[in-house]
Amino acid sequence: MTAFLIALAALIVGYFVYGKIVEHMFGPTDKPTPAIRHNDGVDYIPLPTWKVFMIQLLNIAGLGPIFGALGGAIWGPSVYLWIVLGSIFAGGVHDYLSGMISLREDGKSISEVVGNHMGSTMLFIMRVFSVVLLVLVGTVFMTGPAGLIAKLTGIAVTYVLPCVLLYYFLATLLPIDTLIARFYPLFGACLIIMALGIMGGMLLGIGGHTMPDMTLANLHPLGPEKMPIWPLMFITVACGACSGFHSTQSPIMARCLKDERLGRPVFYGAMISEGIIALIWATAGITFYDSTGGLAAAMKAGGAGTVVYDICVGFMPGVGAVLAMLGVIACPITSGDTAFRSARLTLADWFGVDQTEAKKRLMFAVPLLAIGGILSQMDFNIIWRYFSWTNQTLAMIVLWTGAVYLYRTKPGTKAYVIPMVPAVFMSAVTSTYILQAPEGLQLSTSISYPVGLVFAVVCLVLFLKTTVLRGTK
Repeated sequence: MTAFLIALAALIVGYFVYGKIVEHMFGPTDKPTPAIRHNDGVDYIPLPTWKVFMIQLLNIAGLGPIFGALGGAIWGPSVYLWIVLGSIFAGGVHDYLSGMISLREDGKSISEVVGNHMGSTMLFIMRVFSVVLLVLVGTVFMTGPAGLIAKLTGIAVTYVLPCVLLYYFLATLLPIDTLIARFYPLFGACLIIMALGIMGGMLLGIGGHTMPDMTLANLHPLGPEKMPIWPLMFITVACGACSGFHSTQSPIMARCLKDERLGRPVFYGAMISEGIIALIWATAGITFYDSTGGLAAAMKAGGAGTVVYDICVGFMPGVGAVLAMLGVIACPITSGDTAFRSARLTLADWFGVDQTEAKKRLMFAVPLLAIGGILSQMDFNIIWRYFSWTNQTLAMIVLWTGAVYLYRTKPGTKAYVIPMVPAVFMSAVTSTYILQAPEGLQLSTSISYPVGLVFAVVCLVLFLKTTVLRGTK
């Protein structure tokens, strides 16, 4: 229990202390935001701050901080360090900069933002990369909640899936205040009740379970040789620590903020909140099954959806379990709908197609949802693995973009160091993973570790050579 409470306190303190440092280095101004300048009644709409925060939180808090945290917890309480340090120093910085830079640049999608600062080649790569990731995210967050709804109601998943797909289509097509801004407060209530309820159940000792003590040991049942913490855990726990998907969502809310100074509570604050959700679920997984071995066996036997259901019922029996399950269902649905919406906006920015008219939104929404529907028939685990690596690679690119942006806009300061450090770290994580992963090159750690380190160093040298060192000449 002590380790959990210390980790929880660290996340909260991190928001108030390091979040304030990040905000100060960026320097919000009183200039009119895109929501004020370009109010079009569809995507650019000034919304109340509490709604913007809730939408941002639900956009980014999909199955990642739940399924990903449960998967990461199989390595043991060492996952706490990645959730806490990742959320504060990497994820929060990533989310804040992606949202605020987009806000400064008329709410452009993240691919356009990256291209503006990293060149035309990276612009094209990011456009393709972003759309692929968003469709994968939409698909992952379509099949996951459909399965959970089917388990909760007893209705066959083949009947549930088309209903989820229809909702995603409407959320992708309609103005943001028609569905998303209206229903998210209800979903948010479910999410908050779910998190607080499960945390309360653990702290009160419901079921006689004991919360884990802190250890840095690799407790994965398959052993450290087959399942090393580095880099596997850092890819598995993405959305609860640092996630590139978030950068595709932040521009949606950058088009709805009424003041630049709201960026810290909305972007940085939502990431810290997601870190808390991930911390709760990682702890719940180990606590409920009494060990990492028990959690791993349950995940293998029934899948993450069954694990979520069992934990909810165990810690929140009766009505509380239903509310908790609704919270878990709301998380992915409210990420999947905006994933497809963000894909539409990315394509619209790419091809310069105004989205005020419904027929112009349809030309992107229909094919995107059709592809998502087809992909939903694939194995969930396969889609998740590719989503995870793609997700973290995008985070790495966006962090490097943030470093370039801060160097150019804050001359004479060291502001660029704030995103540069996690960018180096994520460069090592993503390159090492793809070199040794089953879906990658399947190389041994004796090769992947040093090559991944070299790749990260090369990225750092290129950044310093093209920005900092060039600026001193």
